[in-house]
Amino acid sequence: MLKRKVLPVLLIVLFAGIFWAFQSQGEDGKSLSTQQKILSTLGAIIEENHYNPKPINDQFSKELFKRYLVAIDPDKNIFLQSDVDALKKYETTLDDEIHGATLQFLPALNQLYAKRMLEVTSYYKEILAKPFTYTQNEELVADANKINFSLNEAERKDRWRKKLKFLSLERYNDLLEQREKNKGKLGTTAKADSKLEAEVKEKVSKVLEKELNAKSEKISTTASFKIKTDLELEAEARDKVGKIMDKSFERLKLKFTDDERFNLFVNTITSYMDPHSDYFPPVEKRSFDEQMSGRFYGIGASLREEEGNIKIATLLTGSPAWKSKQIQVGDIVLKVGQAKDEPVDLTGYAVEDAVKIIRGNKGTEVRLTLKKSDGSLQIVPLIRDEIVQDEVYVRSAVINGKEKIGYIYLPDFYADYEKPNGARCALDVAREVEKLKGEGVKGIIIDLRSNGGGYLSEVVQMVGLFIPEGPVVQVKDREGKPTVLTTNTKSVLWDGPLAVMINEFSASASEIFAAAIQDYGRGVIIGSSSTYGKGTVQRNIPVGKPLDFFTGRTEYGAVKLTLQKFYRVNGGSTQLKGVTPDIVLPDEYEYLKLREKDNDNALPWDEIQKSSYKKWAGNLNIAAIKAASSARVTNSTNFKTINNNAQWLAKQNDKIYHLNLEKYREEQKAIKATVKQNDELAKLTQELPVEALKVDDAKYNNVDKEKGDRYKAWLKNLRTDIYIDETSKVINDMIGSPTGLAKKN
Repeated sequence: MLKRKVLPVLLIVLFAGIFWAFQSQGEDGKSLSTQQKILSTLGAIIEENHYNPKPINDQFSKELFKRYLVAIDPDKNIFLQSDVDALKKYETTLDDEIHGATLQFLPALNQLYAKRMLEVTSYYKEILAKPFTYTQNEELVADANKINFSLNEAERKDRWRKKLKFLSLERYNDLLEQREKNKGKLGTTAKADSKLEAEVKEKVSKVLEKELNAKSEKISTTASFKIKTDLELEAEARDKVGKIMDKSFERLKLKFTDDERFNLFVNTITSYMDPHSDYFPPVEKRSFDEQMSGRFYGIGASLREEEGNIKIATLLTGSPAWKSKQIQVGDIVLKVGQAKDEPVDLTGYAVEDAVKIIRGNKGTEVRLTLKKSDGSLQIVPLIRDEIVQDEVYVRSAVINGKEKIGYIYLPDFYADYEKPNGARCALDVAREVEKLKGEGVKGIIIDLRSNGGGYLSEVVQMVGLFIPEGPVVQVKDREGKPTVLTTNTKSVLWDGPLAVMINEFSASASEIFAAAIQDYGRGVIIGSSSTYGKGTVQRNIPVGKPLDFFTGRTEYGAVKLTLQKFYRVNGGSTQLKGVTPDIVLPDEYEYLKLREKDNDNALPWDEIQKSSYKKWAGNLNIAAIKAASSARVTNSTNFKTINNNAQWLAKQNDKIYHLNLEKYREEQKAIKATVKQNDELAKLTQELPVEALKVDDAKYNNVDKEKGDRYKAWLKNLRTDIYIDETSKVINDMIGSPTGLAKKN
């Protein structure tokens, strides 16, 4: 999301109207009339301010009806088809309710929901009371788009049986794997038990009671270990699932109230407008603000609830989650463990409850069990901490290969405008370029991989370091003609060979920078087949009476709306299509549905009149550079295998799960092996000659050892990066070939 500091006058005026309207009512925020006011107010805000709102009419109502039923019952195992049929009389009236008509749909749905929840609550205890047999060739289809609502109770109950069987299968398999690991420990454990027991007996009269109790507890713990049978482990797995279900239904009963279902309804409306528009009720808004501010001890990841799962929504740059490089947006958080304690299964948990478990004291360990986008399971240990600022900001290094090349890593287009001399990425990148020039580099790489965006003004200024005065990006709102943002640089800071690295997680501001460099012919863009494709900007609009002037918290939360769209200087939007690189490198996430274009609510690509701009005077021979890189990549076993593995992994991500133990284990084994192979293939066996800049080496070694250790660890990772290796070769082609990059006129 690109950040802007000032709301348009229209929104300020609109907010004032909302404030007085709500203030005069004096509602308690829970009544049906209050829900109706919130709904109609938000409907007006959307229609009057969203960049490209879908018409709120009967067709919109039909689609909203369908999407909300899936949102509230993602597994389609609560409602029956007869319930859907009964509710269909509201299918074309939801638009009327958004426009102020009396709410009827939600009250009717709430009654049905309460009735059906009572029925399905009785299923799980009965189903879990009997052992499962994992030899049949059954499958669980977990994609709501591939199944219909159950026609009768028997079909619904069987759907629950399959779900509970799969949950039990996962835990049964975990227990079997644990048993395999512990088999060899039985003899040594028994020997240790008898030795400890003899020691305790010998020292009974000599030791303090506290010491005796501690040793006795240790004996009890070690002696309790035994090899369990398959039947015992299967029963234990079902028992674990039963406890999960107890918690899940208790949470649904206590927390998934009429108000919560209303909030979900409103969010279904906003997300149908586009993927980046959201409604934040007051509690969620506070949580969102805290997570984005980083003013707490945690892992630096925000969460969202989707299809009944807790997913990673965003990663805060510089946080423990971000630094681990093992967590990606979209990962499902299955379990959370405190250090070596038994992990808590998050099945059925609300986001706010999951956040409470993940947060903790600084320096303590939390272990996340994640289900990755490719279907593999991964346990990631993290140490809770505050954000380390030097991890957030730009860094640079020198690659001392055939030619000396500068490498600049920019994780975020950051800016601290609150302080007079606050950090700003454009100025920081300029300093790094000056330092690299001082080192005598012949070319520069700018790494924007996984850079999710930031401040628009910083992008414009940063482009100005590499191209002379001219347009950078066009910004258009729903009302008028585009505004062209230009750089006023008279002379560039760096006019030599330039390469920009991107991937499918490079979004927003990153796409604006890469697009400008590409449109001007200033450098080579290299990476995944396209960037993310987010060419829109959102802003928060507060709703209701202000409750806290300093935090901006309001009575009814806020709505985050898409208000503008960005266009390249060549006239094309970065929305949906993103930026297609000049040189494409195979990537492990290439075929997974992670980009903007994979969301059916995404705003469309379009184009406007191009800006008047002058191409870079250097003669960049893209064809020759691309051909040289293509030859290397084609002959690379690593890149070829990564691409084949990526295609295979994408096919496994179909949300159809085996309920046969052997097939499940074979599939998981194959997925884990493929993911592990990709991780190994992405690392060089012979390290790149990446070194610290002389000034940085002296600073980190002599001033701050902790910061120096982090910097050295960062350099070590760069040395084995196969993508940096290929990009450095591209830069060498640009330097060495007279047809690669002619001197500037």
